[in-house]
Amino acid sequence: MRQPVLAGILAAATTLTLAGIGLAQSAGGLTSLRGAAIDEPVVLDQVFQQDTQRFNREYRQQPPLIPHSVEQYQIDLKANQCLGCHDWSNAGDRSAPTLSMTHYLDRDGHEMDQVAGTRWFCNQCHVPQVNAPALVDNAFVPSVAR
Repeated sequence: MRQPVLAGILAAATTLTLAGIGLAQSAGGLTSLRGAAIDEPVVLDQVFQQDTQRFNREYRQQPPLIPHSVEQYQIDLKANQCLGCHDWSNAGDRSAPTLSMTHYLDRDGHEMDQVAGTRWFCNQCHVPQVNAPALVDNAFVPSVAR
């Protein structure tokens, strides 16, 4: 007796679900966040290029911005191309800024000879600098007087 009741409930639930999906699709008036249908290409207004002049830091302890393109850099579990120039062993030969010593400390504060795993993915904190408009309005005022 239990199986016919459960089968009836399951059939009713399936029917209602399919009807709901059909109504939702026919309702119309829904718009995507990007303002175009999923199969329409979206044309970008402008691609902002890397700025050659170094930007100032806007607040204390802000990670430095990257003054060059890193678009083709490999940064994954096996390789980090940034270290080819910025590791303490290479920076002098390449005339590149060295990493802060904090990048060579493990979680417990012990010094290491290689970059700590917690600092391996440079683009977690550092981003290429570009003179692009703000994505949202804000009232941020830099803490550094210019």
